[in-house]
Amino acid sequence: MARTVARVIVDALSELGVRQVFGVVGDALNPVTDAIRTTEGLEWVSCRHEEAAAFAASAQSQLGDTIGVCMGTVGPGSVHLLNGLYDAAKSRTPVLAIAGQVPLAELGSDYFQEIDNDALFSDVAVFRATITSPDQLPQMLETAVRNALGRKGVAVLTVPGDLGEQKLTADRPARFSLNMPLTRPDESAVGRAVELLDRAERVTLLVGQGARDARADVLALADRLAAPMVLTLKAKAGFEGDANPYQVGQTGLIGNPAAASALQDADTLLLLGTDFPYRDWYPEGRTVIQVDTEAAHIGRRVPVDVGLVGDTGVTVRDILARLDAAPAGTRGARDRSHLEKARARFDRWRAGQARLADPSHDRGLVGRVRSALDNRGHDIRPEALAALVDRVAADDAVFTSDTGMATVWLSRFVEMRGERRLIGSYNLGSMANAMPQALGAQCLDRERQVVAFCGDGGLSMLLGDLMTLRTHRLPVKLVVFDNRRLGMVKLEQEQAGLPEFGTVLDNPDFAAVAEAMGITGIRVSDPADLEAAVRRAFDTPGPVLLDVLTNPDEIAVPAKPTVEQGWGFAVAKVKEVVRSRGEAGDD
Repeated sequence: MARTVARVIVDALSELGVRQVFGVVGDALNPVTDAIRTTEGLEWVSCRHEEAAAFAASAQSQLGDTIGVCMGTVGPGSVHLLNGLYDAAKSRTPVLAIAGQVPLAELGSDYFQEIDNDALFSDVAVFRATITSPDQLPQMLETAVRNALGRKGVAVLTVPGDLGEQKLTADRPARFSLNMPLTRPDESAVGRAVELLDRAERVTLLVGQGARDARADVLALADRLAAPMVLTLKAKAGFEGDANPYQVGQTGLIGNPAAASALQDADTLLLLGTDFPYRDWYPEGRTVIQVDTEAAHIGRRVPVDVGLVGDTGVTVRDILARLDAAPAGTRGARDRSHLEKARARFDRWRAGQARLADPSHDRGLVGRVRSALDNRGHDIRPEALAALVDRVAADDAVFTSDTGMATVWLSRFVEMRGERRLIGSYNLGSMANAMPQALGAQCLDRERQVVAFCGDGGLSMLLGDLMTLRTHRLPVKLVVFDNRRLGMVKLEQEQAGLPEFGTVLDNPDFAAVAEAMGITGIRVSDPADLEAAVRRAFDTPGPVLLDVLTNPDEIAVPAKPTVEQGWGFAVAKVKEVVRSRGEAGDD
């Protein structure tokens, strides 16, 4: 018996191993969602906003072993998918979006809610097409999925409203067989890279997520080269924990001085599986070798002496096989002082950060002086909150973080040890991603702990999808850094010498909002109550929102602060004080 367009799509999703589809129901999608309703093993997750649906699908794609799927219906429903789909595209993760459309006969007539989906998604999608005949399936769907998987991006398939229930005349099962080859660079290029590495005196590795599957090989290379290993934020989950004696944390605005100096002190940089975008943080005049699967990534951030296009694991093994090897302590062995210096500085920095995160720090003399300057209201330190979550959370927890200060505190105080995973909007830099990404992650495994580091600005953007957590009984732990500010924007303004403006948030009691939605809400404002509140949140079954009033004036010092930033911050503070006094006088 011939199947309908909707049934062919849904059967194919099951064949792919998709377990959830995220979206908002309506008109053109009704035949598709009805087919999902009658399909065992495939769950429709009804979100309150299509943007949340796209973020959730992207999270599943990044964490799982198949494509993420979301749906948006005609016009506005599809438009709402865009931000989450851009995040998937920038994260280079495969997502299939099914978009609704007006009836075929009305296409091009400026019909109610009609938009040109193929044009709308032209920038975000590696593949986009509108089904105009049932017999274009399943081939068009196969093409969409193969493009998403093979090109690591977003595919958008548009289904007109009167097509979903039409039957195919030449029905066959969908076939998605796709074998992704492991590529290796040219042997002569590997030879040139090895020559440079053999001559180098001080090598530093900059390691990204693209090297995640080659952890053992990368550690062996770091040992052979006596090289400190600077990690991108996305590489934390692959390289940070489990006794990595080479890593020195992150560089950039969220980084630390040890990582910045490890890059600066090197004469040779080896970039492995990273497209770290911040050019100002690369030192100048160094020999640079870059390994990446994408030729377009080679040299686009920093001038490269040797570019190796290939799989990181394969390439690193080729390099190891050719490098001169001399046992430590023997003549010809590499000097390890560059590595030891970087690690010693990293250990000192971590010890200092641990002191700042100690809840008792502000009670000491140094802490009291510090509080008089930057925490007169005696709010909870965000460092203390992040460090406590790190201690309490499971070693296989999935963490998500909102863009901004929540990511800063996670990067500095949460260690990705054990089987922990981390995702966020680390390429697009969107707000409001942490909660919906946690939603998608928790749907994959309802028994695994999922923790969202939420900024108050980000959470309030998509607050409605707290209801999705409750409706689907998803036990996500939402940790809200409630500083009543757009904290990163505040810091940017002050570093530029501008007074804080437009960043103050008139927040509700988020814990009370959660309780009104049927979710356990815990609000904590006293530093003395913090540990008990964090432990209660993680011990409570089901979804929990932990609303922590944190210090709005907390400063995250960048890895290599400049004099200009210091002067800018001082000038901004003077302007803020003058403005505050002026406003008080006006009253």
